[in-house]
Amino acid sequence: MPFDPIYDRVSRVIPPVEWAAMEEDAKAILELKRQRRAVILAHNYQTPEIFHGVADIVGDSLALAREAEKADADVIVLAGVHFMAETAKLMNPGKIVLIPDAQAGCSLAESITAEDVALLRAKYPGRPVVAYVNTSAEVKAASDICCTSGNAKKVVESLGVPEVIMLPDEFLAQNVAKETDVKIIAWKGHCEVHERFTPGEIEQLRAAHPGVVILAHPECPPEVVAVSDFSGSTAVMADYVKREKPARVALITECSMSDNIAQANPGTQFVRPCNLCPHMKRITLGNIRRALEEMQTEVTIPEALFAPARRAVERMLAVK
Repeated sequence: MPFDPIYDRVSRVIPPVEWAAMEEDAKAILELKRQRRAVILAHNYQTPEIFHGVADIVGDSLALAREAEKADADVIVLAGVHFMAETAKLMNPGKIVLIPDAQAGCSLAESITAEDVALLRAKYPGRPVVAYVNTSAEVKAASDICCTSGNAKKVVESLGVPEVIMLPDEFLAQNVAKETDVKIIAWKGHCEVHERFTPGEIEQLRAAHPGVVILAHPECPPEVVAVSDFSGSTAVMADYVKREKPARVALITECSMSDNIAQANPGTQFVRPCNLCPHMKRITLGNIRRALEEMQTEVTIPEALFAPARRAVERMLAVK
């Protein structure tokens, strides 16, 4: 096939026959971005044709929150799930923020409400509330500070208190608790991707792929993290592979993460235990194109929630 600079970025993970069905949408998106003065922010769990093909800024939730604040564009398209689009709007309120599929949700975000936060505060008075960025704007607004899987320990310790409430991911809270002296009160929310991994699967991977290095996301159950070689956010995983250059690695997280890192690390073999996020996979080249053509669906945040929710995110971003 003729040289295609877009396809060249995904050629190691997308066969030419598959790219042929994607090429028209990808090229239309590039032209629409120019016309609309738009940028696309894509999470690490997006598929390679989005992550490498049409996105302008990629990363984990922390990176996207930081970059949303700096985005120099009229329109931000968030290739991810709804809470990420809300965070982008919080950090760049003067911009139009679009999500290609308004139904792209998150099991964690849906596991807790602002009313739940109020009940936790009543039960544990005086404890600050640390809300994972994987929450709705209303939950952020009811919290004191946000965190991501990449900075959770720093955020918890930055508060200078002996005990905090951390929500909604129970496993992330338990994994952070093992790394700090701060006592953590957890909520019982789980990620439907990460909660399914088991220690038995890790043992099977090691038996089937001798020498494999296991990297686990901290949303996995603590017993999975305990039998892995390393645990970290998606950004930390990517940095580990780039720095350490393992011959063989398994990323215990959402499927597309391996595809996206593999493109940039040709010397590493990726073993792919595969749990798909059905919400992330609602975002496609086709609906990104439609979002830019029709300027839909725009993400808005109620005025009463805006200032307190933004403050919780800003406090997180101020933690170094």
